[in-house]
Amino acid sequence: MNTYLVTGGAGFIGSNYVKYLLKKHRDIRLVILDNLTYAGNLGTIKEDLTDQRVTFIKGNINNPKAVKEVFDKHPINLVVNFAAESHVDRSIENPQLFLKTNILGTQNLLDTAKKSWTTGKNESGYPIYREGVKYLQVSTDEVYGSLGATGYFTETTPLDPRSPYSASKAAADMIVMAYAETYQMPVNITRCSNNYGPYHFPEKLIPLIIKNILEKKKLPVYGDGSNVRDWLYVEDHCKAIDSVLLHGRTGEVYNIGGHNEKKNIDIVKMVIATIRQLMEENPAYKNALKVQPDNLEWITDDYLITFVKDRLGHDQRYAIDPAKITAELGWYPETKFEDGIVKTIRWYLENQDWVEKVTSGDYQKYYRQMYGNR
Repeated sequence: MNTYLVTGGAGFIGSNYVKYLLKKHRDIRLVILDNLTYAGNLGTIKEDLTDQRVTFIKGNINNPKAVKEVFDKHPINLVVNFAAESHVDRSIENPQLFLKTNILGTQNLLDTAKKSWTTGKNESGYPIYREGVKYLQVSTDEVYGSLGATGYFTETTPLDPRSPYSASKAAADMIVMAYAETYQMPVNITRCSNNYGPYHFPEKLIPLIIKNILEKKKLPVYGDGSNVRDWLYVEDHCKAIDSVLLHGRTGEVYNIGGHNEKKNIDIVKMVIATIRQLMEENPAYKNALKVQPDNLEWITDDYLITFVKDRLGHDQRYAIDPAKITAELGWYPETKFEDGIVKTIRWYLENQDWVEKVTSGDYQKYYRQMYGNR
């Protein structure tokens, strides 16, 4: 029986992965380690915690003692590391926090897992590992830098990070590969494009747009909105991660892309139009509005969109080629963006209690600091 350690399991992608695992696999144990920072919310996984297969531990991956206790108390054989500071804007404001969590936290996890899994040494002096163990690092396409109008990131694209966030993730990836080379540790790295879907913290583009529309607030768009991102529905990403973890070739990097390239401005306009359409078709959705207008005429591009000063070092375009994972593991992105965005918006309209709980307190201060004076 596999025992998973999912770090950052109360965050956006991590929580969706927890839910996917519990539906997909019957005979597993699942240990969730999360420090419950602003983006980690126990409310996101409260129903999952009632499952007898699940154990939750509050802890920081930077804390060697806390991580060692997890491995001492539980027969962990699979590690999936989602734990990370992940917002580019925050990394520009406080780079050091990202270096500590994303680099040193990753190294601490790797070292603890290596020690726990090692049963001896071979004739060449390399560690011998227990059967069935593997460490998977969840990374990002941002480590590759920025693309021009054409072309795609592949697994052989040189790393060229442009922000403190992406630099910290690239460094973490290199530490993972160093453990694979130096200690022959069984590892994989996955690099994904922009995720969207349920339980996404509202500092990221799509949930921020939805939240602001419901509050009748302006929608801040960086620059002219021409920056292009490839979008991946979070459940498709979860399927890919588990496929790589269980069946991927040890030591390999796998890119996970959605084949859904969109300009940021087009995303904003699509969300505006979709919210208005859903509310016109189902008036019950108007209950999600924080203001109660007599009509929906104000839910328009002209009224809501406002352009703000561009982000420092803003990459122009990301696009991933997932041909390798498709050829080797048979994975492909199943959810078209036009379908996924409707599912996502419906979820937010129907789960405003969750949004209210995760956006109280410190998040409001941060939002005012980042966008309030622009």
